[in-house]
Parts: sequence; structure tokens; C-alpha cells
Amino acid sequence: MFIRNLGLQDYTAVWQQMQQFTVSRDSETGDEIWLTEHPPVFTQGLNGKPWHLLKPCDIPVVQTDRGGQITYHGPGQVVIYTLFDLPRLGLNIRQLVSLLEHAMIETLARYEIQAVARPDAPGVYADGKKIGSIGLRIKRNCSYHGLSLNNYMDLAPFENINPCGYPGLKMTQLSDFGATVDQQELSQQLAHAIIKALPA
Repeated sequence: MFIRNLGLQDYTAVWQQMQQFTVSRDSETGDEIWLTEHPPVFTQGLNGKPWHLLKPCDIPVVQTDRGGQITYHGPGQVVIYTLFDLPRLGLNIRQLVSLLEHAMIETLARYEIQAVARPDAPGVYADGKKIGSIGLRIKRNCSYHGLSLNNYMDLAPFENINPCGYPGLKMTQLSDFGATVDQQELSQQLAHAIIKALPA
């Protein structure tokens, strides 16, 4: 498993790199985890409904090819993309979603934040608010896109949308619980929790 640390990167550029990686890979291509962070951007999933963007603003909206509805990415949010050959790992998409949720829950527990997954709404929740989101695309039995975990960011842009298509859903982040965690540290902890959760 190769972990690639991309730093702060334009969303569209990284999305296109994920697509290129996925269509060009073969059975011998190793799996990768990409750690990144994006300048402010709203991303709309394949079946995203336009009315979930409540108030247009100067933040760009990118129509992307992951599942799910609209979400927001911005500085201070850890983004991890999982470029996995699912059959080789013995995973289906539901198992991958659960694995990513578990990895976020385990990572948050290291900082004494109790979080849970919900069967009716993918992602991870702490104190009744969403702290981590998941959106994936499967192509040729391989996954790309991944998860985002709110660390210390400006949450105000989430007020312009129904996050993940849920009206009134409130967002939270590690800093709201008094946790001060370096972005690089949090990314690495989460990446290693993902690797640890993979089938042996």
C-alpha cells in the first residue's frame, strides 16, 4: 500500500488524476492512499439534486462522479482518497464504506472523541453532528474518491447547502471538542487506521 501525501491541491486536478490512475491500472498495479486538502469548493455527486445548494456564493461548484449529494471541502479538512482494487482486497462497496467509517471512529477515539456511524446516512457523527463524510466511485472494480474528516476549518460554507442532501444537518469538527491536531498527523493516523482495517 503506497501512501501519497499531496498537500493542498486543486480539487478538479486531483479528481482527474484519480480517474487517470483508475482507468490505466491493471491487476499488477498497487493500491494507493492519497492524503490531501483542498481550497474551498463544493462538490456535487452524480445523482446530486441542485436544490441542495441553498445559497449560491463565490465558492465554485464542481459536478463530480462520486456517489452522494453535495458537500464542502476547504482548508483544515483532512481528505483521503482510497484507490483500491476491491476484488483483490476481498471487499465490496458496502464493506469499504463500513471500513472507512470504522477507521474514522477509531482515529477520533485517539483524541477522546466518541463518534458513531448511522445505518441511514453514511458517514461519521459526533454529538449528533456530522464530522466525517464518505463519497466513492467504483470503476472496473476499483475504488476512487474516499472520505473527508473535519479538523479545524471554517464550517460556515456548510450553511449554504444541505450537507450530503440532509436538510438541517449540522456539521462539527475535532476543534469543537477541544482537540488540537496537526493536519499531517491526523492524515497519517487515519491512513494507518484504514490500512489496519483492511482484510488480512
